[in-house]
Amino acid sequence: MARRGNDVRPIITLRSTAGTGYTYVTRKNRRNDPDRMTVRKYDPVVRRHVDFREER
Repeated sequence: MARRGNDVRPIITLRSTAGTGYTYVTRKNRRNDPDRMTVRKYDPVVRRHVDFREER
């Protein structure tokens, strides 16, 4: 079953702040997080955890 484009939970791209260009794709709840998200996740290019910021 395919998901439809829901405005409350949009699909976002998280890009690494290490400058490697590595990205994660996820969904977020716009009511709980109206601003741009920053999540600490693993970047396999630099092989360590770094901050990933939301890109629009």
